[in-house]
Order: sequence, then structure tokens, then C-alpha cells
Amino acid sequence: MEKFNGKAIYNPSGKAGEYSTWACNFYVGCSNMCEYCYCKKGILNNVMGMDKPQLKKCFKDETEALYYFKKELMQNILDIRKYGIFFSFTTDPMLEETHKLTWEAAFFAMENDVHVNILTKCIGKWVDQLCTEVHSSWRKFLSVGFTLTGCDELEGNSAKSIDRIRAMHDLHNAGYRTFASIEPIVDFDSSLGMIEKASPYCDLFKVGLMSGKKYDIVDSQTFVEKLMEFENKFYIKESLQKLSGYDNYASDNFVTRDYKLF
Repeated sequence: MEKFNGKAIYNPSGKAGEYSTWACNFYVGCSNMCEYCYCKKGILNNVMGMDKPQLKKCFKDETEALYYFKKELMQNILDIRKYGIFFSFTTDPMLEETHKLTWEAAFFAMENDVHVNILTKCIGKWVDQLCTEVHSSWRKFLSVGFTLTGCDELEGNSAKSIDRIRAMHDLHNAGYRTFASIEPIVDFDSSLGMIEKASPYCDLFKVGLMSGKKYDIVDSQTFVEKLMEFENKFYIKESLQKLSGYDNYASDNFVTRDYKLF
């Protein structure tokens, strides 16, 4: 399939492509201020590393951004229905500055039978609203994920990890699919601790290493072996597969990148 690269919607490649076949980016920059953020590294820093989210320069305003999202979604609707759509790789889609446009786009997608996957480090009123106020049909189309490294001291203005896990608990109990991004692995013990705490409420863990960080091979193998003891589903990203020597066929609870939550 030829890669689609629209103003709002596109086919991610590389490490991002392991997360989703289709994704949407409305903004660049983020106020979570995570020290390890890949958007702040190298040449990306000048393009996506701002400390506050900014609407992408290809949009004159949020209204135009939503217009292009709707247009590009319908242009690719049959394939996007197969895979769902992910928010987002260049900011946190649930920041105070970004969540309104995220929800408008997500609602349009779900109205058109598209599964929506939102990854965030933010907690807000929207969690309670999803659990108590929104139409029950959203539960068939919406999954919410939280990044969990176990290293709050590196994650600036983000919600505390324990609060993210509490929100995952509430959403899972309300009937939503939930997932966790255990990426980047800052250290294996911290990541394992997050998995242990979140495992009762998490339908899928996606686990990956930090770019440029050196890891011990034996420690990586021990870590992956411990994941096999859980009943949850895990997607082991290619970086960890290569280091540990284990792939996503090594255990019955390991899944491939095309695994669907719904």
C-alpha cells in the first residue's frame, strides 16, 4: 500500500508505525516537559520540541484542521476502519490546549465506525465524563492508553503515574478498552513495576526501549521472560526484540503489531 501523507492524517513509519497504521497529528510541541521526549532530540527539536503545543503550520486555525481531518478520513475510510486511528505522535492529545480538537475529530471518526486510540499522560474531567456521561456506544470504538515509565521525575508536568493507573482502572471498569505504552524503558525494574500495578486494568501493553540508551542484554532477556508470566497481552517492539532475542511468537500472550483491541 502506498503511504498516505495528508495534512492531518497519515501512515506512520518506523517506530511509530509499530503503534498504528493510521494516525492523526494536529499539533506539534507539548507542555508535559518529559526529559526523554524524542521530539526534543536532534533536528526534531526545532520542528516539534516546543514547550507548548502549537497548531501545525499547514492549518490556519482549528476549524480548518478539523475540515482536513474529516476530508482525509473519508478519503481513506475503508482502510482506516480496518486498523483504527491513533492520536497522536507529536503532542499529548489530551492537554488543555489540544483535547477539544482531539474530541471533535474522535467523535466524527466514531460516528463513521472508526476505532479511536488515544495515548496520553494527562488526567482531567474527561475521565469521569467518559465513565458517566457519554453515550455508551463510544465503548465499542474508543480505547484510551497511558504512557507508564515509572519515572515521574523525568516527566515534568505530566500526571503522576499512580493517577494514570487509577484513571485506567476507572475507564476499564466502565467498559472501555485500555492500553499502556511502556516506552521508553528507563530501567527494567521501573517498567516491570508499572506493568504489575496496571495489569488488572490493561488490555494491551506496548513495550519498547529508549533510543540511544545502552541496556544489558541479560537484563533485557530476564525482563521479557517475566512478561511471559502475566496473562495480559504484550506487543514487544522491534528494539526490544532485537536486544533480548525474543520475538512476539515467544509466548502465547505476546501479539504482533496488527493485534486489534476490538
